[in-house]
Amino acid sequence: MPRSIENISENIIKVTYPLSSIPADGQSDLEPIDFTWNGKRVVSQSEVIFTPITVYRYETDDSGLMKKQTANGEVAYTDSKVKIPAYDAFSVRLSFSIGPDELLLGMGQYEDGIYDYRNHTEYLYESNMRIAIPFLVTTGNYGILIDSGSSMVFASEGNRITFTIDCASELSYYIFTGADIGGIVKCYHHITGMPSMLPRWTFGYIQSKERYQSSAELEDIVSSFRSKNIPIDCIVQDWFSWEDGLWGEKKFDKKRYPDLPSTVKKLHDDHVHFMVSIWPNMSTESDNYTEFADRDLLLPNSNLYDVFKEDARDLYWKQTQAEIMSSGTDALWCDNAEPFSDADWSGEVKKPESERYRVVKELSEQSMDPEMLNSYGLYHAKGIYENWRKNLPDKRVINLTRSGYTGIQKYGAILWSGDICATYDTLRKQITEGIKMGLTGMPYWTLDIGGFFVVNDKYENRGCNDQSHTPVWFWHGDYNDGVDDMGYRELYVRWLEFGTFLPIFRSHGTDTPREPWQFGSEGDMFYDAILSHIRLRYRLIPYLYSLGAAAHRLGNTIMRSLLMDFPDDDNVRNISDEYLLGPAILVAPVYTPMYYYPDSVEIHDSVKTRKVYLPKGCGWYDLYTGKYYAGGTYMDADAPIDKIPVFVREGSVIPMSSDISYADEKNGLPDVIRVYEGRDGEFRLYVDDGDGYSFEDGQYCEVTFAYSEAGHKLSVSKSGNYPVPDEFAVEYIGK
Repeated sequence: MPRSIENISENIIKVTYPLSSIPADGQSDLEPIDFTWNGKRVVSQSEVIFTPITVYRYETDDSGLMKKQTANGEVAYTDSKVKIPAYDAFSVRLSFSIGPDELLLGMGQYEDGIYDYRNHTEYLYESNMRIAIPFLVTTGNYGILIDSGSSMVFASEGNRITFTIDCASELSYYIFTGADIGGIVKCYHHITGMPSMLPRWTFGYIQSKERYQSSAELEDIVSSFRSKNIPIDCIVQDWFSWEDGLWGEKKFDKKRYPDLPSTVKKLHDDHVHFMVSIWPNMSTESDNYTEFADRDLLLPNSNLYDVFKEDARDLYWKQTQAEIMSSGTDALWCDNAEPFSDADWSGEVKKPESERYRVVKELSEQSMDPEMLNSYGLYHAKGIYENWRKNLPDKRVINLTRSGYTGIQKYGAILWSGDICATYDTLRKQITEGIKMGLTGMPYWTLDIGGFFVVNDKYENRGCNDQSHTPVWFWHGDYNDGVDDMGYRELYVRWLEFGTFLPIFRSHGTDTPREPWQFGSEGDMFYDAILSHIRLRYRLIPYLYSLGAAAHRLGNTIMRSLLMDFPDDDNVRNISDEYLLGPAILVAPVYTPMYYYPDSVEIHDSVKTRKVYLPKGCGWYDLYTGKYYAGGTYMDADAPIDKIPVFVREGSVIPMSSDISYADEKNGLPDVIRVYEGRDGEFRLYVDDGDGYSFEDGQYCEVTFAYSEAGHKLSVSKSGNYPVPDEFAVEYIGK
């Protein structure tokens, strides 16, 4: 069977089965293709089977669209559709023979905290809490990227893995090889695009909840942050900024937001940025919807704009620009970017995984080409990015999105894990899912600190998007009384401590307030722990921003599996509850209660420690105390409410700020360079304007700090045109 094998580079091979080579009645290719690294076979294509299918389109009869309210807002639908053959295509079964020992990693972010996919099945489709990216990363010196926008199923059994692609006109995929996982992830970026450079403020604290309801409330919240001396860089306006009944309209309700430019200016005067939630589904009564309908730029059988048409993407931006962006808004929150998840997000009982996959797929196919089912969020982000770059050249693109696909990292996207529940089990799984996103080439990932859904069965305490008070499978937190429950306060603090060491630091959720002062006051252990970690986050801004620059310029990973830095340490193979933040900082979040159970039930005589493994090959320093520990050891690390175990690798150089209240307060410059002695080390501090795109014209400076253990000396060298000091204060941390 004809196929092409293209050596794109020494480490990247593309395999293609062109449409012209596939007979209409399908065909199988059982001739293996061996892929090698350093002369050794690492993986083999063992089988490809093309099975003919008919792709249908669906047309609405004259009865028109109806509408209903769902967990994702107003949805337009029809029960009267005509199914018409559109074109012929294939389903594809692509199998590989793999080695017996490698871990199977990556492939995006899901719900169950599965780290190694060996002998597991995963359904790759986009839905709330699911970001499906068909990029498999392994410890066997190879990775596989399927070049398809279709939904698909991954299955592993023994030494065989299979991708079953639902719809394809042709097949292409990439094999990446390399000495380590980091190199394989960089191959992914070479093919799909480098991560964007985010503005410095995005590495500060982002305050959000469902939801602030007026300009006055937004301004009051920011004023409270500043008066209480709590650092903050962004406040978020969630859904329902529009007039009542006009879901998704990109115009603010003038009764509650009478002068949006004035409000945004007040926020900016307080050095706080503004993010606004926008939606692809629009009320059929709205002006925005009418404009799309009049120009035939909606997806069939829906109230969704057609992201696959450039004209539709341009119109969506024009509507967003008219009021939201022209008012000075700094960031967009593209919610519901997997807009056909409502088939899954309903009912009291969670459907089996195969059934969830089927119902979302079938609903999506009634409005989208099945070859593109997983790529709605990708094209949504593409339209935002390209139009933003043309119209707002002095402001970097920021798009917080609940869904994404292969390549979205180049569109200014921050991905978050969706509407998760407030339970310790969820917190534990989220650690693993975040690590997997780093392995999948997505450097900017975050979550709803504290969980989105908090209430269990006390329905009257549910948040403002609940109208029916009926049981649903996804709304099951453990804390009916929210912040009034000491158990939830403890969980929230542990989640926020974890969030302090994520690429993006963002609080959000429904059912209960999320501002720091809702969890106590000065002197209260929960409140004090929250403030100390927000302030710690700001001391790390120079380090974090430099990690973002390294992700953009080099394809480096920010939230790093221990496998990336310690591949020869067998003890880290299955650790998915610890990770590295950049090259220096090891984080071990706490995900068990130590003070309170739900309903404020006090825990007596609990041991406030967390078992931690410190990888071998180097020593480690406790970030808080500076105490030194040998590597290659397990320990019961102290974990009182005001800290989680965090350690710094021996030989690390970390630029740190003093206490600041917003990320740009000192233009990203550190007050001290902290050197952790014991071995040679190096770090590159990146400094630029913090926003805008002048860095693309060379307006930045990279400062290399190189520490020599033998000479007990830190040397400094600079490159670039941006002004930085010639000397820096240095603090040495030794054994």
